[in-house]
Amino acid sequence: MRIRAAVTQPRLIEPGAVYLVTRRVVRRHHLFAPDPRMNRIFLYTLAVAAMRVGVRVHAAVLMSTHEHLVVSDPLGRLPELLHYLHRHVALATKVLRRWDGSVWDHEPTSVVELRTPNAVVEKIAYAIANPVAACLVPRAKDWPGVKTRPEELGSATWRIERPTEYFGHDDDKWPPFIELHLEMPGAARQLDVTDARFRELVAHEVAALESAARARAREIGGTFLGADRCAKLSPFRRATSREPIREASPTFAVGRGNHDAWRESAERIRAFRTAYRDAREAWRRGRRDVPFPFGTWLMREEHAAVIAAAA
Repeated sequence: MRIRAAVTQPRLIEPGAVYLVTRRVVRRHHLFAPDPRMNRIFLYTLAVAAMRVGVRVHAAVLMSTHEHLVVSDPLGRLPELLHYLHRHVALATKVLRRWDGSVWDHEPTSVVELRTPNAVVEKIAYAIANPVAACLVPRAKDWPGVKTRPEELGSATWRIERPTEYFGHDDDKWPPFIELHLEMPGAARQLDVTDARFRELVAHEVAALESAARARAREIGGTFLGADRCAKLSPFRRATSREPIREASPTFAVGRGNHDAWRESAERIRAFRTAYRDAREAWRRGRRDVPFPFGTWLMREEHAAVIAAAA
């Protein structure tokens, strides 16, 4: 269950939050079709961006037409990560694919705050199992693109060499190589389970999603594309599978059956938006000392607005 936000609503960014991030390629082109060069571009840029802003990466899956990330934001700097990551991934992709035009879809990035440990488990599993849900491969581990396996949570460290495309070898901001460690989410501590048990919980959820996806494929007589054919996708072709009409992007997720957490989270968002609207109206009337609610990002960064202390 979740509350949905219009694209014009202010985004609440608080230090310590955990998010599922999704962004799509323009017109569903396979610009991120899995190959070693594309995989390296994405992982290298993600590692540099995460290091710059202190965001902790838990899971990363790069589909041919979109990205999925699950990250923690200790310092409340997620918008900086997204701006840096998406800008440089787009520029490097344009070089790699010799692509003239936009890379990312015009829709804003979907940022879903994961408000409970169960939501973290479910959304990590959702990201991992996405290649199966899309009928690309029958098992998530077979996906040839950037992927995260449950056993890698909190344990894997990827060492990525600087791509030869776009990233200047004589520019200090692009190191010759960088390491990206997949951090264990704080949800493991909140659930009071060991790291190994948390991986088991995610693996169980992934297995259930994979099984459901295979069952749906059998019902409609569909087949999976397979890893070999996925690796040969043309980046200039567009996905042809039917896509549901997009609704407004969800603001938060609490996991299945967490009704009390949903009501609490919905009230939190409503209170933030009400306080933001009131402060914004006062700002428009010339009040530059009016405090915006804690968690306001854009007004602070672009206009140096006063931000209220955390409650």
